[in-house]
Amino acid sequence: MASGSCLCGQITYSVTGPLRPVIACHCRQCRKTSGHHVAATSAAREDVQIAGEVTWYPSSPNARRGFCGTCGSQMFWDGPGANLSIFAGSLDGDTGLSLAGHIFCADKGDYYDISDGLPCADADDPNYTTQVP
Repeated sequence: MASGSCLCGQITYSVTGPLRPVIACHCRQCRKTSGHHVAATSAAREDVQIAGEVTWYPSSPNARRGFCGTCGSQMFWDGPGANLSIFAGSLDGDTGLSLAGHIFCADKGDYYDISDGLPCADADDPNYTTQVP
């Protein structure tokens, strides 16, 4: 079981099922909302229990982003499919997860390089983003 929270603790969550490896997203929206890129895992929606009031921002016609309205912590990305993306930095304690790849690399900022040798996709890649062990 994994758990996490926002910075101020008003939103907490627990995950009872497996978590996908962490994927870094370099798309424009992730960079704008986070100030850099986003690193997220995901789990089946039915395995995620959220306590507290998440503020949802409809960031596109097909997705929304969840954050704490008090402290501003970004926590979730909710789009099509069976999984809810969870921002890895919001997880508590040791996760046992590792970064497995990068998506939307064609949109990355010009001020950094991706040099970790992990797989990179120019856009979305469902082979990375939908995998849950």
